[in-house]
Amino acid sequence: MMQFYIDDIIKTALLEDVNYIDTTADYLLEDERSTGRFLAKADGVLCGLDVAERVFTLLDPAITFQKFKKDGHRLEKGEVFATVTGLTSVLLKGERTALNLLQHMSGIATATAQAVELVKGTRAMITDTRKTLPGLRPLQKYAVVCGGGRNHRFNLSDGAMLKDNHIDAAGGITPAVEKLRGRLGHMVKLEVETRTLEEVAEALSCGVEVIMLDNMDCDTMRRAVEMTAGRALLEASGGITAETLRQVAETGVDIISIGALTHSVKAFDISMKITPEK
Repeated sequence: MMQFYIDDIIKTALLEDVNYIDTTADYLLEDERSTGRFLAKADGVLCGLDVAERVFTLLDPAITFQKFKKDGHRLEKGEVFATVTGLTSVLLKGERTALNLLQHMSGIATATAQAVELVKGTRAMITDTRKTLPGLRPLQKYAVVCGGGRNHRFNLSDGAMLKDNHIDAAGGITPAVEKLRGRLGHMVKLEVETRTLEEVAEALSCGVEVIMLDNMDCDTMRRAVEMTAGRALLEASGGITAETLRQVAETGVDIISIGALTHSVKAFDISMKITPEK
């Protein structure tokens, strides 16, 4: 990701917290210096360390940030994986923003890694969706990759996807596909959302590259896999949980998209403990 793109996200977050002064740290601490230690308070997958570093260096380029791990590395409870050293007031200004982003991104990476582990040995790949928090999409999708998953579309320009409302508005799968086919560039793939096996058969007859199996039970998805016989990629989507993930993967689908990886993931527990310099 381009640094100026990420900087804009970080600056927006910092402005929510410090738009003029920090009325506590700026009045209490002037020239004092400290070191902050980043501590994992659970087992998981690290993500967002470079983002956390950038929070502090945007506030003060003289900050020193030392990393003992990299994004995508496993963390153990109690492990110190980075330190930040500089003016105490700067550390306190950046602490909450850095932790918010680091905890959220590591939570996504950890949840993704758990999902990837659950489907291990099947053909299914785990992907995210566009159900991301406004403004945080690039960070969230990067975190999915750090956890071993893949990215679905970043935005509506990345690929053509006929969902139920598109199909209903256009009068059906076939007329919708025919109209789009006449206008899409040669680099753009087409995915069609289906709700029944009849719709799967119609999408196959239209020669689309990807077919979404929306909220289908496992027996229906298994029959869709048999019908398709490799002629299109099959994506399972809708209400898939950790309890049902393995069963869905064993139907033979190629892709399992999970919106919960980004829209409702639990933050990974990380703290930053500050020690003043003597």
